[in-house]
Amino acid sequence: MASDKVQTITDSNFDTIIKTATVPVLVDFWAEWCQPCLRLGPSVDALAAEFDGKLIVAKMNVDENPMTPSRFGVRSIPMLVLFKGGQAVDQSIGLVPKDELKKMVTPHIAG
Repeated sequence: MASDKVQTITDSNFDTIIKTATVPVLVDFWAEWCQPCLRLGPSVDALAAEFDGKLIVAKMNVDENPMTPSRFGVRSIPMLVLFKGGQAVDQSIGLVPKDELKKMVTPHIAG
């Protein structure tokens, strides 16, 4: 279950959210049937709470939204892509510890 700090992002609102964000956006590409995705969920939720106001955290269900994952070459999930200034700047594939995700996003977040 996603926390209230995590947004749902879809094919239809993806470009608007990514291009208008004033802070970096971390997108979690996932699916309900993906056990590693479900195990990663609490770490993603914790990042959303920890960086509230400094990072937008969004989840995209790849089964319900096939166009955007295809655009970004998502072939394995969970896959997290960090966007800054409308551009993908980093990514993580697979089930990784929260600390690794934190190391990925921290350099892109303003003080």
